[in-house]
Amino acid sequence: MGEAKRRKTTLGETYGQEKETRILPWLPITKKQAELFVSWTSRGAWIGIGLMVVGWATIRFIGPAFGWWQVVY
Repeated sequence: MGEAKRRKTTLGETYGQEKETRILPWLPITKKQAELFVSWTSRGAWIGIGLMVVGWATIRFIGPAFGWWQVVY
């Protein structure tokens, strides 16, 4: 009997499925959840940077060009 067959008989129904491993034993966050958190926060940071650039361009260039306000030097 090969190692794979032995493992399959030992694990039963959970054979071939990924085990959700925790980052720390006392912390109820899995590695998959941590990866999702990092991806969502990175995406949110880039959205925030984009909004900040749009806001800066509006305050510095677009508003004064339309006469909404004047930039004080």
